[in-house]
Amino acid sequence: MKKAKLSVSTAIIVSCSAILTGASLFFPWWGMRFVAPQYPEGLDIIVYPNKLKGNIDIINGLNHYIGMKPFSEESFPELSYLPYIIGALAIFLLVVAWLRDKRLLVALVVVFAIGGLLGLYDLHRWLVDFGTNLSDDAPIKIKPFVPPVLGENRIANFVTNSYFSTGAYMIGAAFFLLILPLWKERKR
Repeated sequence: MKKAKLSVSTAIIVSCSAILTGASLFFPWWGMRFVAPQYPEGLDIIVYPNKLKGNIDIINGLNHYIGMKPFSEESFPELSYLPYIIGALAIFLLVVAWLRDKRLLVALVVVFAIGGLLGLYDLHRWLVDFGTNLSDDAPIKIKPFVPPVLGENRIANFVTNSYFSTGAYMIGAAFFLLILPLWKERKR
């Protein structure tokens, strides 16, 4: 039985997906903006696949008052290995494009989807951990809370807005580029 080969146009699309996946490493994937009367310009936490940026020190200083543990790159071990996983995925996508093997493409789509779901779960898990494990010794007592992965929330006098950023959209587009040719070639 002959292996199903992907068309050249599909191989090009998969290569584009690989480029988007690899390039996403250089852009933020997720963020949270905090706005309050004393910070009308807002404070940001910006999450890249390998680092945190934004007003981390100010936010940690404020979070101390409600008993939240501080945010740091060391708090999130994923930031140390996620770039390698994403880089490996981009390389495997290029290999699949070069080999033009439909079964490998299907396997990578499944891995990509599972990885995305695990990433969303992990982000939610961290939001639960930081929002519900508040110190009993905090100067200001508030009820435990869970900020949403996406959307708005109110914590004391702060309105927070969680959002996906450029890198996440690039990953989403890369995934779409993998689904599109599988749909196109489903009868081949």
